[in-house]
Amino acid sequence: MIFTSIYANDDHKAYPEVIRKMIAYLKENDFTAMEPGVYELQGKDIYVQVFDAETGPADEKRPESHEDYLDIQFLASGEEKLGFTPNTGKYEVAEHILERDLIFYKSVENEGFIYAVPGCVSVFFPCDIHRPAVAVNAPMTVRKVVIKVRTTLI
Repeated sequence: MIFTSIYANDDHKAYPEVIRKMIAYLKENDFTAMEPGVYELQGKDIYVQVFDAETGPADEKRPESHEDYLDIQFLASGEEKLGFTPNTGKYEVAEHILERDLIFYKSVENEGFIYAVPGCVSVFFPCDIHRPAVAVNAPMTVRKVVIKVRTTLI
């Protein structure tokens, strides 16, 4: 997992090239002015999902992971907490949606939470279980951007 901000005084040289390019893409676009939807940057290898989400209590948000893509999650407006924990391979799968590369888990252990505000970037790899859109104080609508990057590009 990587947690940073587009406003960080960091050239991100330690990150893989595709992640550096996607952070630059996030810096160059105003997602609050974009229409929600899916935007292909490199076919199905790299695409962007722009959407509004409702935050809520952690127990109402399911922990998830992906096998074929990593998530670069960006918060364009609002605030949220994101849960995260390593995927030990021992968690019981609640639902596996193959066509969306999405695995939901019944529960996880040793979950930490990060606090995200506009500009925050979280990169979740297949080895990371994450729980997005957890409310900070009260539920709210947030503008999220999720860039899906095929793992073979890393």
